[in-house]
Amino acid sequence: MKKLLGYILSPFAIIAFFLVLIVFQPIQWVSFRFFGYAAHKRVVDILNLCLFRTFYITGDTVTFINNQNLPTGRPMIFIANHQSLLDIPPLIYYLRKYHAKFISKVELTKGIPSISYNLRHGGGANIDRKDPRQSMTEMMKLGDRMKANNWSAVIFPEGTRSKDGVVRTFQSAGIAMLLKKCPEALLVPIAIENSWKVVRYGIYPLDTFVPMKWTVLEPIEPGKTPVAELVLEAENRIKAALS
Repeated sequence: MKKLLGYILSPFAIIAFFLVLIVFQPIQWVSFRFFGYAAHKRVVDILNLCLFRTFYITGDTVTFINNQNLPTGRPMIFIANHQSLLDIPPLIYYLRKYHAKFISKVELTKGIPSISYNLRHGGGANIDRKDPRQSMTEMMKLGDRMKANNWSAVIFPEGTRSKDGVVRTFQSAGIAMLLKKCPEALLVPIAIENSWKVVRYGIYPLDTFVPMKWTVLEPIEPGKTPVAELVLEAENRIKAALS
């Protein structure tokens, strides 16, 4: 029955999602060109609120739990498991006061309304996976921006999306590069649950009435602990939260 409903409701959700992207493209352009970073960021925050509200058309729900007393005047690195592209809009919106920036593939900076524009101008890192030197440079620049502006970053250390929700081994290289430039950054694990189920059949049909959840876990102070151990601790906390 849920899959049947997905066939019926998915076109409405998909159309609404892309309409939001199209509507916000010129709004982003105007806000960034004439009013600067702060105005552009507010528009992007609202954009992502509207994007994840379209999930509700198929009966899917978003619950974001943050019971941690996170600082607003200190850079942070949010470390999350990655299940689908649906992970991203709630992260952008609910972490908005922390100025959380993303590491994205450079291919996404062209051709996608609203998303590509934000990736080019939002302050994140756009990396070419075929060019290690370019990737390293972009990550280092992001670390510099984090330190200079008290921005934060979101990173998915699995390196790819998990299509069955099982958390893969975290890689520490990207986090190590950010900490090298911004050693005062606080590490904050986030456990993402069930977003993979929405797209278990692909983009069509979307699954229906899936309760998705994002949970911010206890932060990890980096100190002098080796980065690989810090990342393993974040991985274990996320796995424990999802078990």
